Amino acid sequence: SAMLSEAIHSLVDTGNQMLLLFGLRRSKRPPSEEHPFGHGLQLYFWAFVVAIIIFGLGGGLSIWEGIEKIRDPDPIDHAWVNYLVLGIALVIEGGVWRVAFREFRKTKGRQTWFGAVRSSKDPMVFTVLFEDSAAMLGLLAALVGIFLAETLGMPVLDGVASVVIGLILVVTASFLAYECQALLTGEGVRADVRTELKSVA
Repeated sequence: SAMLSEAIHSLVDTGNQMLLLFGLRRSKRPPSEEHPFGHGLQLYFWAFVVAIIIFGLGGGLSIWEGIEKIRDPDPIDHAWVNYLVLGIALVIEGGVWRVAFREFRKTKGRQTWFGAVRSSKDPMVFTVLFEDSAAMLGLLAALVGIFLAETLGMPVLDGVASVVIGLILVVTASFLAYECQALLTGEGVRADVRTELKSVA
Protein backbone atom coordinates (compact mmCIF):
# COMPACT_ATOMS: atom_id res chain seq x y z
CA SER A 1 0.00 0.00 0.00
CA ALA A 2 2.79 2.43 0.91
CA MET A 3 4.66 1.52 -2.28
CA LEU A 4 1.54 2.10 -4.37
CA SER A 5 1.08 5.50 -2.69
CA GLU A 6 4.68 6.39 -3.50
CA ALA A 7 4.16 5.26 -7.11
CA ILE A 8 1.13 7.58 -7.35
CA HIS A 9 3.19 10.34 -5.74
CA SER A 10 6.02 9.88 -8.26
CA LEU A 11 3.64 9.93 -11.24
CA VAL A 12 1.92 13.06 -9.93
CA ASP A 13 5.32 14.73 -9.34
CA THR A 14 6.44 13.94 -12.89
CA GLY A 15 3.23 15.39 -14.34
CA ASN A 16 3.58 18.45 -12.11
CA GLN A 17 7.11 19.17 -13.32
CA MET A 18 5.83 19.08 -16.91
CA LEU A 19 2.98 21.45 -16.02
CA LEU A 20 5.40 23.87 -14.34
CA LEU A 21 7.65 23.85 -17.41
CA PHE A 22 4.57 24.46 -19.58
CA GLY A 23 3.53 27.36 -17.32
CA LEU A 24 7.05 28.81 -17.39
CA ARG A 25 7.07 28.71 -21.18
CA ARG A 26 3.65 30.38 -21.45
CA SER A 27 4.58 33.07 -18.91
CA LYS A 28 7.49 34.22 -21.08
CA ARG A 29 5.32 35.12 -24.07
CA PRO A 30 5.51 38.84 -24.98
CA PRO A 31 2.63 41.28 -24.30
CA SER A 32 -0.26 41.37 -26.77
CA GLU A 33 -3.41 43.45 -27.28
CA GLU A 34 -5.38 41.01 -25.14
CA HIS A 35 -2.62 40.87 -22.49
CA PRO A 36 -0.90 44.28 -22.47
CA PHE A 37 0.97 43.48 -19.22
CA GLY A 38 2.34 40.20 -20.53
CA HIS A 39 1.59 36.64 -19.49
CA GLY A 40 3.55 36.42 -16.24
CA LEU A 41 0.49 35.35 -14.21
CA GLN A 42 0.36 32.11 -16.23
CA LEU A 43 3.16 30.83 -14.00
CA TYR A 44 1.09 31.42 -10.86
CA PHE A 45 -1.95 29.76 -12.42
CA TRP A 46 -0.09 26.58 -13.37
CA ALA A 47 1.62 26.43 -9.97
CA PHE A 48 -1.88 26.59 -8.43
CA VAL A 49 -3.05 23.77 -10.72
CA VAL A 50 -0.05 21.71 -9.56
CA ALA A 51 -1.06 22.25 -5.92
CA ILE A 52 -4.62 21.09 -6.64
CA ILE A 53 -3.37 17.98 -8.46
CA ILE A 54 -1.07 17.09 -5.54
CA PHE A 55 -4.02 17.51 -3.18
CA GLY A 56 -6.64 15.70 -5.24
CA LEU A 57 -4.73 12.91 -6.94
CA GLY A 58 -1.69 12.33 -4.77
CA GLY A 59 -3.10 12.97 -1.31
CA GLY A 60 -6.63 11.69 -1.91
CA LEU A 61 -5.63 8.42 -3.58
CA SER A 62 -2.90 7.70 -1.00
CA ILE A 63 -5.27 8.18 1.93
CA TRP A 64 -7.96 6.08 0.25
CA GLU A 65 -5.48 3.28 -0.50
CA GLY A 66 -4.20 3.38 3.08
CA ILE A 67 -7.69 3.14 4.57
CA GLU A 68 -8.46 0.14 2.33
CA LYS A 69 -5.26 -1.58 3.52
CA ILE A 70 -6.08 -0.85 7.18
CA ARG A 71 -9.53 -2.42 6.70
CA ASP A 72 -8.14 -5.49 4.94
CA PRO A 73 -4.43 -5.94 5.79
CA ASP A 74 -2.31 -8.44 3.85
CA PRO A 75 1.20 -9.62 4.76
CA ILE A 76 4.02 -8.04 2.73
CA ASP A 77 5.79 -10.43 0.34
CA HIS A 78 9.37 -9.95 -0.90
CA ALA A 79 9.98 -6.88 1.29
CA TRP A 80 13.61 -6.69 0.13
CA VAL A 81 12.39 -5.50 -3.29
CA ASN A 82 10.62 -2.60 -1.57
CA TYR A 83 13.76 -1.71 0.39
CA LEU A 84 15.86 -1.78 -2.78
CA VAL A 85 13.45 0.46 -4.71
CA LEU A 86 13.02 2.88 -1.80
CA GLY A 87 16.79 3.03 -1.23
CA ILE A 88 17.48 3.91 -4.88
CA ALA A 89 14.60 6.43 -4.84
CA LEU A 90 15.98 8.11 -1.69
CA VAL A 91 19.42 8.52 -3.28
CA ILE A 92 17.99 10.00 -6.51
CA GLU A 93 15.40 12.17 -4.75
CA GLY A 94 18.04 13.35 -2.29
CA GLY A 95 20.18 14.59 -5.17
CA VAL A 96 17.24 16.41 -6.75
CA TRP A 97 16.31 17.93 -3.37
CA ARG A 98 19.86 19.27 -2.92
CA VAL A 99 19.67 21.06 -6.29
CA ALA A 100 16.28 22.61 -5.40
CA PHE A 101 17.57 23.56 -1.94
CA ARG A 102 20.66 25.27 -3.39
CA GLU A 103 18.51 27.28 -5.82
CA PHE A 104 16.15 28.34 -3.03
CA ARG A 105 19.06 29.32 -0.76
CA LYS A 106 20.40 31.66 -3.48
CA THR A 107 17.12 33.63 -3.46
CA LYS A 108 16.64 33.52 0.33
CA GLY A 109 19.14 36.22 1.26
CA ARG A 110 18.97 37.21 4.95
CA GLN A 111 15.34 36.20 5.39
CA THR A 112 14.18 33.23 7.43
CA TRP A 113 13.29 30.10 5.44
CA PHE A 114 9.57 30.56 6.03
CA GLY A 115 9.80 34.31 5.37
CA ALA A 116 11.61 33.66 2.08
CA VAL A 117 8.79 31.39 0.89
CA ARG A 118 6.11 33.87 1.99
CA SER A 119 7.79 36.80 0.23
CA SER A 120 8.90 34.94 -2.91
CA LYS A 121 7.23 35.97 -6.17
CA ASP A 122 8.64 32.99 -8.06
CA PRO A 123 6.50 29.91 -7.34
CA MET A 124 8.81 27.70 -9.40
CA VAL A 125 11.53 27.73 -6.75
CA PHE A 126 9.47 27.00 -3.64
CA THR A 127 7.01 24.66 -5.42
CA VAL A 128 9.81 22.37 -6.58
CA LEU A 129 11.51 22.53 -3.15
CA PHE A 130 8.29 21.68 -1.30
CA GLU A 131 7.42 18.88 -3.76
CA ASP A 132 10.88 17.36 -3.34
CA SER A 133 10.71 17.71 0.45
CA ALA A 134 7.31 15.97 0.45
CA ALA A 135 8.78 13.23 -1.76
CA MET A 136 11.65 12.64 0.69
CA LEU A 137 9.27 12.51 3.67
CA GLY A 138 6.95 10.16 1.75
CA LEU A 139 9.80 7.77 0.92
CA LEU A 140 10.91 7.73 4.55
CA ALA A 141 7.32 7.10 5.72
CA ALA A 142 7.03 4.19 3.26
CA LEU A 143 10.37 2.74 4.39
CA VAL A 144 9.50 2.95 8.10
CA GLY A 145 5.96 1.65 7.54
CA ILE A 146 7.05 -1.39 5.52
CA PHE A 147 9.91 -2.16 7.94
CA LEU A 148 7.63 -2.03 10.99
CA ALA A 149 4.86 -3.98 9.23
CA GLU A 150 7.30 -6.77 8.39
CA THR A 151 9.31 -6.73 11.64
CA LEU A 152 6.33 -6.59 13.99
CA GLY A 153 4.11 -8.81 11.83
CA MET A 154 1.49 -6.04 11.65
CA PRO A 155 0.60 -5.47 7.96
CA VAL A 156 -1.88 -2.80 9.05
CA LEU A 157 1.13 -0.48 9.53
CA ASP A 158 1.65 -0.56 5.76
CA GLY A 159 -1.79 1.07 5.41
CA VAL A 160 -0.95 3.57 8.14
CA ALA A 161 2.20 4.56 6.20
CA SER A 162 0.06 5.11 3.10
CA VAL A 163 -2.28 7.42 5.05
CA VAL A 164 0.75 9.32 6.42
CA ILE A 165 2.06 9.79 2.86
CA GLY A 166 -1.36 11.11 1.82
CA LEU A 167 -1.43 13.56 4.74
CA ILE A 168 2.07 14.81 3.86
CA LEU A 169 0.84 15.51 0.32
CA VAL A 170 -2.36 17.22 1.52
CA VAL A 171 -0.43 19.54 3.89
CA THR A 172 2.12 20.37 1.16
CA ALA A 173 -0.61 21.02 -1.41
CA SER A 174 -2.62 23.20 0.98
CA PHE A 175 0.39 25.40 1.71
CA LEU A 176 1.32 25.69 -1.98
CA ALA A 177 -2.27 26.49 -2.95
CA TYR A 178 -2.43 29.23 -0.29
CA GLU A 179 0.83 30.80 -1.47
CA CYS A 180 -0.19 30.62 -5.16
CA GLN A 181 -3.63 32.14 -4.58
CA ALA A 182 -1.94 35.07 -2.80
CA LEU A 183 0.22 35.64 -5.90
CA LEU A 184 -2.74 35.22 -8.26
CA THR A 185 -4.90 37.71 -6.39
CA GLY A 186 -2.32 40.50 -6.48
CA GLU A 187 -0.08 40.16 -3.44
CA GLY A 188 2.03 43.30 -2.96
CA VAL A 189 5.81 43.60 -3.04
CA ARG A 190 7.98 43.11 0.05
CA ALA A 191 8.28 45.93 2.60
CA ASP A 192 11.94 46.58 1.72
CA VAL A 193 11.05 46.90 -1.98
CA ARG A 194 8.24 49.33 -1.11
CA THR A 195 10.66 51.45 0.94
CA GLU A 196 13.13 51.51 -1.94
CA LEU A 197 10.42 52.48 -4.43
CA LYS A 198 9.29 55.34 -2.19
CA SER A 199 12.85 56.62 -1.84
CA VAL A 200 13.32 56.52 -5.63
CA ALA A 201 9.97 58.35 -6.15
